[in-house]
Amino acid sequence: MSVTPCGFTRTPEKGLARLHWGDTGWAVEGQPPDVPALRPLRGLEIEWPDGRVPLDGLLGLAAAGVPLTAENAPPWVPGDLAALLTDREWLDHAADGTARSLGDLRREEHSVRLRRLAHPVAAPQVSIVMATKRPALVGQALAQMERQRDVRAEVLLGLHGVRHDEVRDAVAACSLPVRWVEAQSSVPFGEVLNQAAGLASGDHLAKWDDDDWYGPRHLADLFMAMSYTGADVVGTTAEFFYLEPLQATVRRTTFASGASYPSEVFADHVAGGTIMVSRAKFHEIGGFPGLPRAVDLEFLKAAQKADARVYRTHGLGYVLRRGLSADHTWQLPLSHFLKVAVNQWRGFRPSLLMEAA
Repeated sequence: MSVTPCGFTRTPEKGLARLHWGDTGWAVEGQPPDVPALRPLRGLEIEWPDGRVPLDGLLGLAAAGVPLTAENAPPWVPGDLAALLTDREWLDHAADGTARSLGDLRREEHSVRLRRLAHPVAAPQVSIVMATKRPALVGQALAQMERQRDVRAEVLLGLHGVRHDEVRDAVAACSLPVRWVEAQSSVPFGEVLNQAAGLASGDHLAKWDDDDWYGPRHLADLFMAMSYTGADVVGTTAEFFYLEPLQATVRRTTFASGASYPSEVFADHVAGGTIMVSRAKFHEIGGFPGLPRAVDLEFLKAAQKADARVYRTHGLGYVLRRGLSADHTWQLPLSHFLKVAVNQWRGFRPSLLMEAA
């Protein structure tokens, strides 16, 4: 299917329009649907015809990420699609005023669910690559990897100054295939990642950070984006942050400069803990740079020099944990994240797509 969510508008300027069956197909207010022209709309309200009609055009709009809704669905609409279309909770949130950004978030979550339905893909073989210096975090990271749906995954651990004995129980409890390498603390972080990646047997590599949170369709959504765009490297927006010392969750949709930080675009920047790339392209790029810091940034630079196309998909299935800046290779003070926040909540408050308890 050639229709994609590329160009999705996170904050629409207009309200709902009417999607109905015309003389020759689905129409929006009497005109054939034109996806770029629909981007400013909050969504489309479906008016069903009296009899059965083809759903291809409607599914094409879903594939484009256009939010669709209906008060009811006739019996001939497949159950999974009908359930999504008639789930109107996202409309209950205000589309203006102080709750505007929350309403936009619920709208985007609904859009992503529709995209998943309209872009079915075969489960890919993914090699998850994670380097860690913190054995206490390995168990929770592996548990999140086990939750991943619609992928066939293996885990490759780079134990960075960590002995296997320190993570033996966590590895033994994991139902996924797990292999590991042990490296001295003096080995650069990027080189540890490369050593772990060298064990990969999957068609794709996915980088994973030990202290972040990932939704159960994180990997499947990355692969879906790779499939509908043809991109060489995909990743998500770095949108949700849990600020551990403050016990608060913040969400950003702009850069510190005030520039827009959209999803569903070809871009030079994605969240480093979400990079997915085919194994062949990974080796063509030259692997991760053997550096102690800025490994993700330098990998993305190398990818662009190798003429690899980088695509940034939605970040609703990913939350970055931030403690004191000294604890992270990406060193920014907590005040930075508060300044760029469009939403701020007490406690751990991720997107609903995280399916967090």
